[in-house]
Amino acid sequence: MAEKIAILGSTGSIGSQALNIISGFPEQFAIEALVAGNNVEMLVKQARRFLPEIVVIGNKDHYSRLKTALEDISVKVYAGNEAVEQVVSSKSVDVVIAAIAGYSGLRSTIAAVKAGKKIALANKETLVVAGEIIEKLVSQTGSVIIPVDSEHSAILQCLTGESGNQVEHILLTASGGPFLNCPLNELHAIKPEQALKHPNWNMGNKVTVDSASLMNKGLEVIEAKWLFDIKPEQIKVVIHPQSIIHSFVYFTDGSVKAQLGTPDMRTPILYALTYPERLATNIPRLDLVKHNSLTFFEPDTGRFRNLSLAYAALAEGGNMPCIMNAANEVAVDAFLNAGIRFTQIPDIVEHAMQETEFAVSCDLDSLEITDKNARTNALNYINKLNNK
Repeated sequence: MAEKIAILGSTGSIGSQALNIISGFPEQFAIEALVAGNNVEMLVKQARRFLPEIVVIGNKDHYSRLKTALEDISVKVYAGNEAVEQVVSSKSVDVVIAAIAGYSGLRSTIAAVKAGKKIALANKETLVVAGEIIEKLVSQTGSVIIPVDSEHSAILQCLTGESGNQVEHILLTASGGPFLNCPLNELHAIKPEQALKHPNWNMGNKVTVDSASLMNKGLEVIEAKWLFDIKPEQIKVVIHPQSIIHSFVYFTDGSVKAQLGTPDMRTPILYALTYPERLATNIPRLDLVKHNSLTFFEPDTGRFRNLSLAYAALAEGGNMPCIMNAANEVAVDAFLNAGIRFTQIPDIVEHAMQETEFAVSCDLDSLEITDKNARTNALNYINKLNNK
């Protein structure tokens, strides 16, 4: 029987690409639920095309509009975060694609873990903020988390079949974003529209800016620690502008495994759904004759300080990754709305990490408080910067 899938964040970049690839396999997958935050127009279009059993809009203010727009088709319409959590916990859902961007996707992902679901995880912030909590819940419920990020998918593929073989370290690749070769003295003048032009990947606005600042790679470093039960010092990063090699695993015998492919998110999305099996697709194949020059560089953490801040947050542990993530979300939002300069993003993150109260151990409620306080500290610092 076809696996019934709930897509959280269906109107976003990952959600839309998931629907694209899933639609080609009607015998394997059925869309049970579509969940969006605010984009009613696209959610209505998706519901009419894919005819799920359930649609949920996170913002309750849009419920009536959504309900009216879909009243002529047989679909159940709900609204609010509690409805999202109920849907992912439902017995009718087999697999959850967790693609709600940022901290806002945490509680729904935790609900899916508590329900023992298989989760295709695109929301890296879940493990960044609450990795220890998620790890304990997974051991209790038997939930399975398969990464959707291309880099973590690559690591998973390299580790498959290697049970018992000792890993020396993993090497996450980063494109370097659109400003890899931008002169340092020009970075302060970067505009949001420039930051949103990623050279290789089709991604949402927030993750695209994070890629440009290397925060995305920092988040992936922290996520990798929880996904693969590996020490921070065993997680390394290399700049690979072509985005052809998606990551490496170094083994203690000197062997190195890497996973290659075109930069197309549909590939890791599908692999997360079918792991460890593979389904045939018409996704463009990698032509190494055309891509005959692959280059690699050490990341410049002086230019892109966010990567160093992420490593520092991981080393500190406790609620520090939560503080870092919250401040970064606030800073990126401010940058996209022309409230700060691109180069001020790490300043805001570092300030929040210094000023927000640190806690060694956290439960979900205390992380909520940490997230709120870090956002307040970040906003206050932005106001201070703008008043200078």
